[in-house]
Amino acid sequence: MTDQFRDLERPLAIRRKDVVLSATVTSFDSLPHPSRSELRQFAELFGPLFTASSDGARRQAVAALSQSKTVPPAVAFFIASQPIPIAAPFLAASPCLSDETLITIARTQGAAHAKAIVLRENLSPKVIDALVSLRHDRPAAPPKESPQAEVPEAAAPQPSAAETERLWREEELRQRIKALAHHVHRAQDDRLGLRTLTPVQEALLVRFARNREGGMFATALADGLTASRWLAERILLDISGQQLATTLKALGMDEEDALFVLERFYPHLSNRTNGISRGQFLWNALDAGDCGRRVEAWRRADSYTVNDDGGAVGGADAAEPQSPRILRSGRGLRRVG
Repeated sequence: MTDQFRDLERPLAIRRKDVVLSATVTSFDSLPHPSRSELRQFAELFGPLFTASSDGARRQAVAALSQSKTVPPAVAFFIASQPIPIAAPFLAASPCLSDETLITIARTQGAAHAKAIVLRENLSPKVIDALVSLRHDRPAAPPKESPQAEVPEAAAPQPSAAETERLWREEELRQRIKALAHHVHRAQDDRLGLRTLTPVQEALLVRFARNREGGMFATALADGLTASRWLAERILLDISGQQLATTLKALGMDEEDALFVLERFYPHLSNRTNGISRGQFLWNALDAGDCGRRVEAWRRADSYTVNDDGGAVGGADAAEPQSPRILRSGRGLRRVG
């Protein structure tokens, strides 16, 4: 009832556009097999009506069209390119989005849109490969200078050379102290310089774990590690789950998602004692710093023991990833470096 009163507070023109948009979508959705002219007419009407309507009307229209099988490609691409609060249900469910459209949206619209695409029930190998290899490491925009800081040169007094040198030395000393303090009191969530999963990689790992798709999970994990698929498979072969837990913690995966992944692949970790699962005990016992160093050792050993084509030099009898020195011993490997 409150929402209805809020609707009445909006200008009459906007309410009329909302009604027209809703009527247009309802009328189109009722056509089982729209003709070519009807598809063209709907595509011409939808864009202007959608742009002129309120956010609530847009969400309702997108939710209704997300189940339609006859949305014109131009309209589907237009909806998929909208901000994620509006486009999310369409990206996750619409059968009218082709593989090319999904890949284009994931590459151009950002991580939030790609995570919504990951939620689709049926993803083709082509789209999965594109999502696995997707990167969202975009450089941040340079900070804008404050208008108040712009002072005409004529109005600013010119400091002497000695004063300038003194200020420079003080600033340098201040920055050194800040750097030392930051190093000593580093925040736990500070992963600057550490290998970290992207949001899309993390969403893919959760998706593949939910469906117990071990092969696809190994591919995504290898991509997150920037290592061979062989190393990822060896990590998964540890039935205790400790190696996978070590890897996920080293990559900075969210604890809730990591526990879900561990319990899907290793059901015994879901057993509870005093309300706490074995997976939770395992996760809490791991130190993020130690996990990072261990995984980097596995990666170095992997680079020594894997051929250019991705095959393991040591063959089937190679050691577990937690013993990189054994991986290198007894193989007659040439010295690297």
